Amino acid sequence: MQRRAPAPVPLYEDPLAGTHDAVLRPHWEGHRDRLRARLLAGGDALPDYEILEALLFAAIPRIDVKPLAKALLAEFGGLGPLLAATPKALEKSALETRPAARALLKAVHAASLHVGTRELSDDVLASWGAVERYLQRRLGAERSEQVRVLYLDHRNRLLADEAQGNGTAVAAPLYPVAVARRAVQLDAKAVILAHNHPSGDPNPSRADVETTRAVQRALTALEIQLHDHVIVGAGKPVSMRSLGLLD
Repeated sequence: MQRRAPAPVPLYEDPLAGTHDAVLRPHWEGHRDRLRARLLAGGDALPDYEILEALLFAAIPRIDVKPLAKALLAEFGGLGPLLAATPKALEKSALETRPAARALLKAVHAASLHVGTRELSDDVLASWGAVERYLQRRLGAERSEQVRVLYLDHRNRLLADEAQGNGTAVAAPLYPVAVARRAVQLDAKAVILAHNHPSGDPNPSRADVETTRAVQRALTALEIQLHDHVIVGAGKPVSMRSLGLLD
């Protein structure tokens, strides 16, 4: 009886052999799953580019967004400046053709500011940390100096948070008479001043101190309290009152 010849050995191994109906997935799909799991586990140690990746997942499906996330952070100088960027700046960025992603980033920034405002809606001075967090969100990512004035009622609840003026990278205007006039219009009983130093150094300049004291004199004449002037830079905001610079 004639024996059958053995089956020839294949020249190339079938990459799907033994996998039945397995489907090859792009490498970034597994990355998305892993990153989501890390985020849901806390995410405190995630670098900025991975946090941004996780945000972009919702708006940009089916592609690897890591290169885009890193490019955006390099373009804007960090996650904070990116979230605080104006819609027009985002339109001119690497997100030019990604309106859904632009809208998502602005929604995240708006939500952060809204939460901060709600934190101040009760008793501001009972939670000074809430004031610092709010001002850090509001001013920390600004690339030019901006002065903001928080007007408070007799229970230290926030009546209004208004921009007094925008300036350059090294200076912003602050007008004592304008602050006092607006406080009277709002029937405010107290005021908190705040501005940022884009250089990152939160220490007050001599001009900062002199202008703040002029505002304090204008408010004191109207029996309105200047609680503090907070400077936002890199790290923890600095309080002029804690430095002994206010009467």
